[in-house]
Amino acid sequence: MGIESAWGCGVAPPRIPMLFLVALWCVFSAAPSPAQDSPYCEELLASAAEQKLHEDRYWHILVHYQSRPFGIESLIDDPMFFLSPVGKTDPEAEIRATIRAFFEHHGDENDSAVCRFPARFEWISERLDIDPDRIPFPACRSFENFMETARPSSVTLVFPMAHLNSPASMFGHTLLTVDTADRTSLLAYSISYSAVTNETFGPFFAFKGLFGLYPGYFAVLPYYAKLEQYSDVDHRDIWEYRLNLTAPEIRRMLLHVRELESIASDYYFFQENCSYLLYFLLEAARPSLELSDRFHWWLIPLDSIRVIEEQGLITGASYRPSRTTKITFLSSNLSEPGKTAALAMADGMPHGDALKLGGLSDQEKKTTCELAGEYLQYLYSKRRVSEETYQERFLAILTARSRLGTAPGAAPDGIAPPVQPDRGHRSNRLAIGAGVRGDDAFAEIRIRPAYHHLMDLDHGYVEGAQLVFADAALRYYHEDNRLLLESLDVIDIVSLSPRDRFFRPVSWKLDTGLVRVDRDDDDSHLVYQINPGGGLAFGGTQGGLFYGMLETGLNLGGALEKGYAAGAGGSAGIIGVVGGSWKIHARIRDVYYGLGDSYNLFEACLQQSFAISPGQSVQADVSRRRTGDFARTEFRILWSLFF
Repeated sequence: MGIESAWGCGVAPPRIPMLFLVALWCVFSAAPSPAQDSPYCEELLASAAEQKLHEDRYWHILVHYQSRPFGIESLIDDPMFFLSPVGKTDPEAEIRATIRAFFEHHGDENDSAVCRFPARFEWISERLDIDPDRIPFPACRSFENFMETARPSSVTLVFPMAHLNSPASMFGHTLLTVDTADRTSLLAYSISYSAVTNETFGPFFAFKGLFGLYPGYFAVLPYYAKLEQYSDVDHRDIWEYRLNLTAPEIRRMLLHVRELESIASDYYFFQENCSYLLYFLLEAARPSLELSDRFHWWLIPLDSIRVIEEQGLITGASYRPSRTTKITFLSSNLSEPGKTAALAMADGMPHGDALKLGGLSDQEKKTTCELAGEYLQYLYSKRRVSEETYQERFLAILTARSRLGTAPGAAPDGIAPPVQPDRGHRSNRLAIGAGVRGDDAFAEIRIRPAYHHLMDLDHGYVEGAQLVFADAALRYYHEDNRLLLESLDVIDIVSLSPRDRFFRPVSWKLDTGLVRVDRDDDDSHLVYQINPGGGLAFGGTQGGLFYGMLETGLNLGGALEKGYAAGAGGSAGIIGVVGGSWKIHARIRDVYYGLGDSYNLFEACLQQSFAISPGQSVQADVSRRRTGDFARTEFRILWSLFF
């Protein structure tokens, strides 16, 4: 790596005996040599200072500088990214060190600053009009060879949708693909930034991700290989948004990508994440964009798509259904005998015997073969069948399908795309309303920074999924003139994944935060609650989504006589949608706390939500809660604004 020379650009080193110099040359012959064109180097440094290039916004984009309360700091944490020892916080020192590094000699061109920082080199060369004949490496040939061979033609923003059963995929993910000449989209290059972790336990991942305890890296891979990296790719529909970047802009973006390979930064779940770091690539391509400067406190991948669209980059979108979606679609077009036959074929039953089950029509037989093939590929991707078994069975299924003629069955190509994710409601929600609790009337205000609730409109989101962070509710009781913190959901996750004959997921929930419980003084008190649970769900999409869960509960707080209460119980409910915008959720929950404070908690609730638009909704709830010997009925109505 080129470094800032201890001698500066034009200061000659002191006299050293010749034998000592020969010894140093033998040991450090691969090390870069100081600048050889000192007057010219000094001339460029003076010109850079005169133009104040270190204050230029494009320089700040390339080094990822951001304003901080006590100055400027780069978001990059890897010292290998900086050529000055103070380059992380000093843009001027970094640009001076970069200019000096262009004059250093290396044995390998790829080790030179011109190749390690080609975006910096092209921009500085243009601004200072550097004479290529006066520097050791006037261009990075390896990058130019790549550009000539690949011939990048377009860029696509890719959004694999959220999947709650994978900790790293709870909010979805964003990456870029670069389509090259004469290649299909799956053979494009993918560019993504992600945390490097093998963590599979959701709470640990969330905690470490919140505090930047994972390293994040940019990776450049073939798109198909990137898809294979997702262990949950079979469950995640993918949306691809075409961007209108020009050829020169694509070149600038790829130059910057080259600079970021193998460079680490601390990965933050809500801040310096997969979406935010992509902003710098797009700004490097088109400096007029205003993306990174619009970031405040947190950024969710879905919101980043909206911001990019607002900047005029997106020209269209296409839908790539997951294998799970394809299997579900094909299954919905078959009777039970057809489903049984497809499962039997995937399990190895000869197709002649399987297709005789249930007297299937020719059309159903075609769909059955297509379903069997998709399901067998799913089993193979999950390593539930060996490669040899997979090849044997898949060939048999293809043979059976070919004998049925070329007319399609219910082909997955016929899947109607759902609502685009960016067309759904926004992540932030402000709700105001009023209600009655027992005999006490109240006004309520709620603020939720993220992300999606079961009662929100599902357009653009996963049905049966809830992911809520930091949802806080304040209530004002007029009669008592009291303003109270009613609740604070630190994290509230619900994953209701319906089971059928092809998929057997486990539904689960995790709710932790501050809630109110009734005590012997006939008043409610705040306690800290931890409430995990697991169970099963059925139905969904066309009909209602039914679920049942076993739960445990732990309440902690000074309002409890013994300081804690622990217990177990269960819950059940049904969620349905009427007319596409009216959602109904009826549920009951019963938990007996037998350790610490002893009491029984029973709740019955009916919630209704009507979506006025993707940005507004009205919700009405009525609930009955019994805590020990105390029972209360509550009615509440809320108007929600998503922003």
